[in-house]
Amino acid sequence: MRAELVGRPRWHGAPDAELPRFVGTRRHYSTLVRPRADDKRLPAPLGVREQFYRREERIHVDVENHGHATIIAYNGIISAMKRPEILAPAGDFTCLKAAIDAGADAVYFGLGTFNMRARSGVNFKESDLPEIARRCGNVRRYLALNAIMFEDEMEMVEKTIVAAKPYVDAFIVSDWGVISLCKKHGATFHVSTQMSTSNSEAVKFLVSQGASRVVLARECTLAEVKRICASSPVEIECFVHGAQCVAESGRCFMSHDVFGKSACRGECVQPCRRRFLVKAVDLYEDADGNPVHTDAKAQYIVEPHTVLSAKDLCSLGFVDKLIDAGIASFKIEGRARNANYVMTTVRCYRRAVDAVLAGTYTPELVQELTEEVKTVFHREFADGLYFGRPGVHQFADSEDSLATTVKRHVGIVIDYFLKAGIAQVKIQDHAIRPGDALQIHGPTTGVVELTLGELRRDDETPAVGEKGTWVTFKCPRCRVGDKVFFIERVAPR
Repeated sequence: MRAELVGRPRWHGAPDAELPRFVGTRRHYSTLVRPRADDKRLPAPLGVREQFYRREERIHVDVENHGHATIIAYNGIISAMKRPEILAPAGDFTCLKAAIDAGADAVYFGLGTFNMRARSGVNFKESDLPEIARRCGNVRRYLALNAIMFEDEMEMVEKTIVAAKPYVDAFIVSDWGVISLCKKHGATFHVSTQMSTSNSEAVKFLVSQGASRVVLARECTLAEVKRICASSPVEIECFVHGAQCVAESGRCFMSHDVFGKSACRGECVQPCRRRFLVKAVDLYEDADGNPVHTDAKAQYIVEPHTVLSAKDLCSLGFVDKLIDAGIASFKIEGRARNANYVMTTVRCYRRAVDAVLAGTYTPELVQELTEEVKTVFHREFADGLYFGRPGVHQFADSEDSLATTVKRHVGIVIDYFLKAGIAQVKIQDHAIRPGDALQIHGPTTGVVELTLGELRRDDETPAVGEKGTWVTFKCPRCRVGDKVFFIERVAPR
């Protein structure tokens, strides 16, 4: 921060205890003063709660990023704009590393049971917790325990809380019994979106029960979110990207009814994502007692929309409005997605948030970032319910991913020569050529992206690395056993 301070600043108004908590650390306070309520010279809102500060003394400030706050000033006017947390999904160590490398402030994950992705197979084990904590360092860690819990499971849930508490910053919960156990053991907890919290009174009640953060229901509009944030005594978290459930905050019984797999227990098999056949049920009979209209003409495939499949949320186009609303944590959905998805989405939202705080958030940047997130798994994008309750425009026309790139498995790394920066790769499937876009995925490596240069095999320089052979090429650090993928561009659908 470059500043010229003249004299000692004086406070107008509240003592330190009442200062807005989003401003930053105490040392920022000593350089800021509250404006009078009748001061007409304040600028249009710059920051989250539309609270601004004016120095009595002369001060010259460009921009300072400190912790999770940005202090912006011009012409003697100072604004505090909170830097929201980027909260990334992590289904395995590869995704965890990809999230950290892409700029996530926090990650959330499960331990195989008692969470909303229990079926997906992308969960950690309890024995992984020390390694997760070690790898994350200052990146915050939240453990999802947000499924419905039954009586005979509570003992195991309690053991999980006790075992995980030293290694996580908070538990994500939706069951009152789990809340009780967190309180019993002094464990910090965040209330999951599965609780469908959609008003400030509910937030205040949850806070009275010990919640340190509330994840709002996805049914809240942006105007409602802003009002809730303004009155909330704790942090508010909202989803900003990813799949959306057609049911209220994921509380759906369709999968359980059709397949015996409960969405409320993390087992959803997503029958809502399919197209549906509508058939006439005709109780009329002809003179001989046979049903009328039994031929295929009395049935229809419902088109053009999948009648129950919601579009994916993408909020890159209004990240500035989300920050202005006061949301403390931007949550990206996708614990069942691969590391490429995690890396790409986190990187794009990191850039968008940083651009808003730096004053470089433009329509051109939004377009660039939107095209980038389209390269990984997604359905049609929409604004979610931030700008109104759902209508027909919220339902997808396709049941398939619309990603503009596809990963093709090439093979595995069988050696890496650290000093030379060269990988030896056994090609098991897709052939590769110089100029190809590749990714290398691994639990320690994360995701490495590269454009393939010259191929070598002993003294040869093959034009193509074919299936069943091995090749070497220069690439960033990777490890034996890492998987190599060819990234193929496909036409947008």
